[in-house]
Amino acid sequence: MTDLIAWLIVALPAVATLVLAIELAAAQASLRPPLAPRGDPRIAIVIPAHDEAAGIAAAVTAARAAAPPGARLLVVADNCADDTATRARAAGAEAIERDDPDRRGKGFALAFARDHLAAAPPDVVVVVDADCTVADDGIARLAAAVQAQGRPVQSTYLMRPAPDRGTLVALSGFAFLVRNLVRQRGLARLGAPALLTGSGMAFPWAAFAAAPLATDDLAEDLAIGIALTRQGFPPAFLPQVATWSDPARRDATRAQRTRWEQGFLRAARAAALPLIAAGRWPLAWLGLHLLVPPLALLVAADGAVLALLALLGSSAPFALLATLLGATGALLLLCWWRFGRDQLSAGRLLLIPLYVVWKLPLYAAAALRPERRWIRTDRD
Repeated sequence: MTDLIAWLIVALPAVATLVLAIELAAAQASLRPPLAPRGDPRIAIVIPAHDEAAGIAAAVTAARAAAPPGARLLVVADNCADDTATRARAAGAEAIERDDPDRRGKGFALAFARDHLAAAPPDVVVVVDADCTVADDGIARLAAAVQAQGRPVQSTYLMRPAPDRGTLVALSGFAFLVRNLVRQRGLARLGAPALLTGSGMAFPWAAFAAAPLATDDLAEDLAIGIALTRQGFPPAFLPQVATWSDPARRDATRAQRTRWEQGFLRAARAAALPLIAAGRWPLAWLGLHLLVPPLALLVAADGAVLALLALLGSSAPFALLATLLGATGALLLLCWWRFGRDQLSAGRLLLIPLYVVWKLPLYAAAALRPERRWIRTDRD
């Protein structure tokens, strides 16, 4: 009976750790180059903005620089208490204003933009957050990839390295890189849909029109991507285009991760098993991907299960999970060497246990006091 209990205890963390290890290993292989573009698409760039007066002019200028001539640039001033819309217009953008305090969040802003664009729909809609910059000619390349593939495309969305913000922010940036670059590469190599990660994402108009945008999900981008996959518009990953954001300071980073990770856990709880049960490879692997909790939570859960198995004296389940965890740790080290050294120094890499401890109250709060509201991340 003890052995049966031990195997039941180890089953879910072992599967989650194995899925992560497979994705990390798959990410090491090279990706296929993007398909050649077709035609000259009409592009609309949508920048949802809530109280972004301080930075909206810079955001408009950066989006113009990354887009081809003639792209339409639309700023959605969403429930703003400042002059975001006025400053956006002064910078050369088209701006519309939305005032609906009971329905907050980017999903509602995007739905408002869609209604506005529907009178003269573009071929491609590119969404860029007001605090983000798409590098080089990335918007043009995203639009070309959408035209070539006929489905949504997600760029590599990362935090800029900021060593002066401290160790915990740096470790958070590395975890963000693992999720938004490494695991996305793994999904691409495994033939599974990419995740929409919020900024630097592009849609063919048919997908944008069909997407359930008006949602109050804390991780609205993830939910929209899952819904589009089910509707026959599985997102693709375009690692050649980078979208950058500056990390917030430590307290704001903690609040931001609270919203993102609680939203992820909620979406995963609702979608993972139905996707697996669908029985089709792309959907099934996306469901397995959603079984993997955020990195710090997975490490903490694996550690707790190993301690419990040691107390039960169950050697085989203990050896299985310890082997999987060790292999995953080695793969994470390889991923840091290949992709993450700009984000995190070797010395700070040794402080990952501190990062796990820092995140534990976040997960306790998710269980005891789940966040229901969209809250803007404080920035400098």
